[in-house]
Amino acid sequence: MSVAEIMKKKINEELSPEKLVLEDESYMHAGHAGANSQGESHFNLLIVSDKFEGVSRVQRQRMVYDILADELKDRVHALSLRTLTLKEYKSA
Repeated sequence: MSVAEIMKKKINEELSPEKLVLEDESYMHAGHAGANSQGESHFNLLIVSDKFEGVSRVQRQRMVYDILADELKDRVHALSLRTLTLKEYKSA
């Protein structure tokens, strides 16, 4: 299973998102510090979940970092996050 598939599975299980978009942007960082020649080291992630309702932006990010702790320790060098409720997403 790829790193991206593992990340999606964990997020789906923990946050039951309405929308989940995970983009591997590793190709844009080739040759930079933390870049892995196999890819899957730099990601852009959008999560829309009602579990973020009433939760601060910082706490939302902590929730995601906790869910993906193993991947962030090992393979993932950079993770850009957008964490929104469905209401926030629809009004954006």
